[in-house]
Amino acid sequence: MARIKGGLNAKKKHNRVLKLAKGYRGARSNQYRVAKQSVMRALTSAYSGRKEKKREFRKLWITRINAAARINGLSYSKFMFGLKKAGVDMNRKMLAELAVNDAEGFAALAEMAKKEIA
Repeated sequence: MARIKGGLNAKKKHNRVLKLAKGYRGARSNQYRVAKQSVMRALTSAYSGRKEKKREFRKLWITRINAAARINGLSYSKFMFGLKKAGVDMNRKMLAELAVNDAEGFAALAEMAKKEIA
């Protein structure tokens, strides 16, 4: 029986990593060993970056809601408390969208929240 060498599989594995490292500078895009380290680090950063993006957007929405609520005479926490008491179940993304694009609609929500708090 003939001996089968494993070069093909190793080549495929190397090419997969080098393809991911395309665009990196210097040895990071040409040498397998260096490229593998860079790709592993990049994939880790990409994973954590996807989690961070969610945090950043939530912070942005809260900032926008707070700014619009203060224009209507409420703080963010009092506004959210009033909405909860009024039974308005709207997420922060939609509230921020209202705050930016529909000031009258947001003002109506703020009045509803004020009424519930008082």
